[in-house]
Amino acid sequence: MNSLSLIPSDVSTAVALAICGIAFVSGTARGFSGFGSALIFMPLASSIAAPRLVAALLLVIDFVAATPLLPNAWKHADHKATAVMVAGALIGVPIGTYFLTVLDPVTTRWIISCFVAALLVLLLSGWRYRGKDHAALSVGIGGLSGFCSGLAQTGGPPIVGYWLGRPIPSAISRANILLFFGASDFFSLASYWFTGLITFDSVKFSLIVGPIYGIGVWFGASLFGKASEAIFRAICYALIAAAVIASLPALDGILRDS
Repeated sequence: MNSLSLIPSDVSTAVALAICGIAFVSGTARGFSGFGSALIFMPLASSIAAPRLVAALLLVIDFVAATPLLPNAWKHADHKATAVMVAGALIGVPIGTYFLTVLDPVTTRWIISCFVAALLVLLLSGWRYRGKDHAALSVGIGGLSGFCSGLAQTGGPPIVGYWLGRPIPSAISRANILLFFGASDFFSLASYWFTGLITFDSVKFSLIVGPIYGIGVWFGASLFGKASEAIFRAICYALIAAAVIASLPALDGILRDS
């Protein structure tokens, strides 16, 4: 079996190479900050390939590539706070997955780009929740994040906006984020599997894209603690904005042809 046989029949070689490049950049963001990969990957990749395929592809490769980060995250995370968030994700993920299965591809593409743009505005606004901890609020944020993950693997901003506003060290915040998404990805895998979103094509394609994404995650993780977090976050935000902007012409063309 050669590498070309791993590419889905409805995906050209040029598109496959483009998706690999997007995966490396998004993986680097994921490895460094614990989030950001889907906000870069989904708008661009879903503008050139089927949203259901790229969502399942990102889920598979992110789960595999991020798993080595979980043991260290487990050591530093606040397990109780993370567990409450995870309870919300258990509810939100299946709902988001349902909408991904019933919406047509063009609508899904537009929702992904517009939704990611809104989440980017939230991140750039600098908003952080600085109130008291409440179990109901934590479950709600976990549920919102789970819904975003089920629909488009974009559950990072609600969690980031909440945990970065807490009076805890950044290492613990990052560990909480990584641990939460380890659990959320597991729920998504089960949900995608039972709804038929994880296909043989997406699994085969992950054998090509996955290693490249994994290298990006490793590279980003190696930068944590060495590069300026403020500068790197600014770069991540710029990449997310560029991903949304770059996807719009393709989406416009798809809309005109539909």
